[in-house]
Amino acid sequence: MKNMKNNRKFVLFIVSVLLVISCQSRDIVVKTGIDVLKESGYACLQGKRVGLITNPTGVDKDLISTIDLLFQAPGVELVALYGPEHGVRGEAHAGHRIVSQTDPVTGLPEFSLYGATRKPTPDMLEGIDVLVYDIQDIGSRSFTYISTMGLAMEACAELDIEFVVLDRPNPIGGLKVEGCYVEDGCFTFVSQFRIPYVYGLTCGELALLLNGERMLGSGARAGESAQCKLTVIPMEGWSRDMFYDQTGLQWIASSPHIPQAITSFFYPMSGITGDLRDVSIGVGYTLPFQLFAAVEGGVDAHELAANLNNLALPGLHFRPIYFRPFYSKGQGTTLSGVQAHLIDPATAPLTDVNFYVLQEMHKLNPELTFNLDRHYKVVGSPYVTAKFTERYLFEDIKDYWYKDVDAFKELSAKYYLY
Repeated sequence: MKNMKNNRKFVLFIVSVLLVISCQSRDIVVKTGIDVLKESGYACLQGKRVGLITNPTGVDKDLISTIDLLFQAPGVELVALYGPEHGVRGEAHAGHRIVSQTDPVTGLPEFSLYGATRKPTPDMLEGIDVLVYDIQDIGSRSFTYISTMGLAMEACAELDIEFVVLDRPNPIGGLKVEGCYVEDGCFTFVSQFRIPYVYGLTCGELALLLNGERMLGSGARAGESAQCKLTVIPMEGWSRDMFYDQTGLQWIASSPHIPQAITSFFYPMSGITGDLRDVSIGVGYTLPFQLFAAVEGGVDAHELAANLNNLALPGLHFRPIYFRPFYSKGQGTTLSGVQAHLIDPATAPLTDVNFYVLQEMHKLNPELTFNLDRHYKVVGSPYVTAKFTERYLFEDIKDYWYKDVDAFKELSAKYYLY
């Protein structure tokens, strides 16, 4: 009996040690822009009337909202809030228009940048000395927060208002660049800038690039637009090869279907395909952006998984899956498809997966033709969609898809902060 008790004590001791080691390994190693700003005593905002563009992801290391921090900061007068897609408090669903209102917590006016206008108007910015941006992004150009940032910078340039970006990590790191530049005729709120689909910059670095190269404004080419008075409050402790799970920071859903940091990798894998009416990517099920299934006239899940795995895409594995969406495409029906598993994020090609999945679905069921050519604005290139749908082979467009990557890496390196 005594030995049993001693054994239990030993096991409990080992468990305690492991828990301590586990907790230590999760120590916060990155300070975001808001934490650095707070440590400075909000130096760059002192004595100024401040407007804030943010959402639930705008928090410090202790998960205190940037709204509350600036509202209570000595010497800082927070006077207005501005909400991107999903709203300041995250109350709106994807794509839903947001109306301007009064923030129920602070009593401040809350102006919508995803409703009647997506660019702050002079009336919205009246009396503002500086406009602050603090939102966690995910590193893909079709995610609309960077479009909101760029349009706000453009408005500030026109009105001679300071613009401050509180920088945050790119959750997929700062090394991946994929996709061609957005081309003429393709500029929309999900393709706002002439940049690749995966651009390998933090939001602060992207702001510096857009401003430095005078690329503000939809479709603006380098040197065409005005510049704003831009300040970026850099992070401390972040490096380009760092993924979000290495930062020690808590993840807050950047939108309803990006519940975990790892979902940021899956978004560019399936976001293009998900724009198609006849393909489910798991939105409406428990694995958003991780699944692929034809909604009608589907294919065998095991054959599709085998064919995709035979491509030997680095860092990826595909598993057959059957799922029944609770809402959205395929709601209430059992779909047959695959789940993408990320084995090695550093080596995995992300955007390629969109095209390879469509390629292999079409091979298994030639009646699945997809209307990808009608979605060229999300892709950013009418050539890519038209050429791909001729034979549904990624090899036909791969070189074109990557043609701007080296040039963008060279250009963007001038604006690296880390």
